[in-house]
Parts: sequence; structure tokens; C-alpha cells
Amino acid sequence: MCSHPYPQGGLYEAVNEVYKTLIPILEAHRDYKKLAAVHGKLQEAFTKIMHQSSGWEPQRVFGTYFRVGFYGARFGDLDEQEFVYKEPSITKLAEISHRLEARPGERFGEDVVEIIKDSNPVDKTKLDAQKAYIQITYVEPHFDTYELKDRVTYFDRNYGLRTFLFCTPFTPDGRAHGELPEQHKRKTLLSTDHAFPYIKTRIRVCHREETVLTPVEVAIEDMQKKTRELAFATEQDPPDAKMLQMVLQGSVGPTVNQARPGPLEVAQVFLAEIPEDPKLFRHHNKLRLCFKDFCKKCEDALRKNKALIGPDQKEYHRELERNYSRLREALQPLLTQRLPQLLAPTTTSGLRTNMKGARKTIEGSLEGEEEEEAGEHYEVGGPMAMLTHLIPSPETP
Repeated sequence: MCSHPYPQGGLYEAVNEVYKTLIPILEAHRDYKKLAAVHGKLQEAFTKIMHQSSGWEPQRVFGTYFRVGFYGARFGDLDEQEFVYKEPSITKLAEISHRLEARPGERFGEDVVEIIKDSNPVDKTKLDAQKAYIQITYVEPHFDTYELKDRVTYFDRNYGLRTFLFCTPFTPDGRAHGELPEQHKRKTLLSTDHAFPYIKTRIRVCHREETVLTPVEVAIEDMQKKTRELAFATEQDPPDAKMLQMVLQGSVGPTVNQARPGPLEVAQVFLAEIPEDPKLFRHHNKLRLCFKDFCKKCEDALRKNKALIGPDQKEYHRELERNYSRLREALQPLLTQRLPQLLAPTTTSGLRTNMKGARKTIEGSLEGEEEEEAGEHYEVGGPMAMLTHLIPSPETP
């Protein structure tokens, strides 16, 4: 029937939506033979959904996505146009690069087409006007926080996709990677004209938005990612002991000669000292909370691993526990620091006086009058200023 392509593509959840339209028509014609076939197909689709071991586990790989940009006058109307390509599952970057380079190469010549191998913004003034350039970047579907509440299953997160994300690491001196205090990240969000899956495998990008993260914001994202990985490995059903141990080892194990810095190194760089700029207090506190959540997830993962291992892995588990204890001890002084008080404590007796003085100042400004402030001075925009908008003065009946 008309829904055959959906099961073939692994879109079992979409079968029901198609038949919702078809079933009333068949019922009106009393075509019970086709109704029986339809409900049989629905049973098959629902059974296959139920047999998925978990709604989060990627049993079905729906597709891989790439952002492709065309640069050069030889492309005509495609010059400086961006598209998102949907490729078959587990397509590698080298595969799509070879294919996209070969097609224009047949038209323009082999030496004319070049692939831009990085994801940095393209400066057309540095490009050869006689050549055609193609920039290919792997992208992932992106969802806002409010969307994740409705996109619960793996299917939900691979259907109706219009926004994609790719990240570009950089340092102020132009290098891609550097030390933690100088490592920045550029996050690029792409929105397409239509949602995937679509009748075409290429959709034009209609909107681009860029956000640059500071080094401490990059550290916050990295710790949040590690925490999510721990939570996923711990809560996986059925449990996977090998995956859990691999994530645990990467979280609490020593990080000698590893490309990515470990949690302790991140904490020592960003939490060892209170930032001088008050604007950074929020990021400092958020990173501190991330580490506390990370430690809790490590403890949960260790408990889960202890319940899963056999007698032959007890010594390995004890080593993981020792590594975590050393990590926790090293983090303890960094996580217990308190940010300096922005305002000196105000006495209760002075509260009403401060409010009265602030109220008179505001009213005088609005009426164009100059009034003498009654009460002590306090920081503009602080808690006292906010209270004047919420609590009426004694003069108000």
C-alpha cells in the first residue's frame, strides 16, 4: 500500500499517521478486506517499535547530515549558497567529499575544483577567482531545551529536522586548538527551508546564526557533556558494563598524554582563583555546580558498575574507586570557594530608610524636581533597588 516506503526506511512511527487518513475512507466503503490488511500492517509496525530495546538507543540510523557551501563564480547562482545534505546512514566525510568533488570536476576540469577542509568562515578575497571551491562540514540536528520535552524517543529526534549545528574550535592567534585559558569555540546554527526527511536529499539553508563561547563557557559545555555521558551509561537499559566502564575510566582515570584535558585540569585552570571581573562570577559558579553534578553522577556510575561486575573485575573496580577518591579530594577545595559579597549586609532598621530615599529619588527624577535623598546610599540595580518596586513605602495608604 501507500505506506510501504515508511517501514522500508525504518519510519515505523509514521505508518500510523498515514493510515489515520486511509482508515476512515476504507470504513466508509466497508472494505473490510483492506481494513484487515491495514490493521495487520499497523500491528507489524507497532511490534517493531516495541522490540527496540530502548527509545534512546540508535537501533535505526536514519541518516547523516552535512553542510555544503559553494564558492566561486563558476558555480553561477550557487555561489555562496549553503545546503544541508542528507546522506545514507554512517556516510563518512571522505565519501561525500570525493563524490561532490568528482561531479563538478567532470564539468570544470580536475584541477579547478578544490575542497575546503576546515569549517572556518570563508574569505572570498583569498580564493582564486578561476577555481570552484566546496566546503563540507559534518553537522548534527539541534534542538532547543523546550523541544526536548516533546522529542523523547530516538525517532522523535530524527524526524522533522530543520535546525543543525556544527562547532569550530579556535584560539585568538588563529590556531584551531590551544591551552585551556585560550580555547574558544564558535557554534553555528543553520536553519533550512524545509524539514528532513523530505522528498529531496538537499535543502537550502535559509538562516545562519553564530555564537562565540569564551574558554570558561567551553569548559562548562565539556563538563555538561561528560555528565550526560555518565548518566546515559548508568541509566542504559539493558545495562552495558563495557560502555559504563569505558565512560568511567575517561571520567575518573588519569589523563596523562591525552588530547582532551581531564576534569581535574579543567577545575584547576578555571576554579583555582576567583575571577576579578564580576561579570564572570555567573560562569564561575555555573562551572562549580557542573562539577558537583559530575561528581554525583560518578558516584552513581560506580555503584552501578559494582552491581554489574563479576569476581574477575573487582580489583579493576577498586582502582576506579581509588581514582575517584583522589579526584574528589583534589576537587574539594576548588568547589567550596565562595564568591565575594557584592553588597554589604544592610541592617533591618536601615531597610525602610533606604527604601524611602530611593522612592523619593525616583519620583523626583520623573517630576523633574531635585530632592535630597533620605537614607544611606546603596548600589544601583542591587537587591535594595529591586525591593523599592515591590514593597510600598509607609506613605502609601
